[in-house]
Amino acid sequence: MGAVIGDLLPLAVGVAISPIPIIAVILMLMSREASRTSVGFLIGWVAGIVVVTTVVLLLVGQAKNTSQGQPSTLSSVLKLVFGVLLLLLGANEWRQNPKPGETPAMPNWMGAIDTFTFGKALGLGVLLSGVNPKNLPTPVIAYLIAPDSMAGPLKRMREWLATNNATVMSVLLLVIGVVLIGKGIAALSS
Repeated sequence: MGAVIGDLLPLAVGVAISPIPIIAVILMLMSREASRTSVGFLIGWVAGIVVVTTVVLLLVGQAKNTSQGQPSTLSSVLKLVFGVLLLLLGANEWRQNPKPGETPAMPNWMGAIDTFTFGKALGLGVLLSGVNPKNLPTPVIAYLIAPDSMAGPLKRMREWLATNNATVMSVLLLVIGVVLIGKGIAALSS
């Protein structure tokens, strides 16, 4: 059980610091249908946490039945391959950084959030809470209570995220890639 936690902990930290859910919430709150989509997102978020909690509890119950042996060679090689792929993705993201003074293009996935319906927002809430159950409903609730007060800070945050998206994502991908490569090498050399 400790080996499983040791393998998953660095990846969990990478997911926890991922900016994607934060970016998605901010963009959703700045969309044309913010009051409707934010409620869908909030409901989806809660549902996602319930599902993930249930799955984790079921898996932890099964974990004690696994063997205490070393990771398989295939598992170690897959970690190396995924680690290298993440490094390449991180380097590609880094190259997409805008030049000084250049206005960054909004990534397609960010632009699509502006046209979300209630159902799509609900699905996004389930998906993002499932991979990253941080306390993101707080800005949604604040927006629902005081949308005018939240408009300025959300607009500034949206601009910052659009400008720095490539940097944040490249660092995140590089860190997770290095962790996977390290774990793969360690397992193959033992």
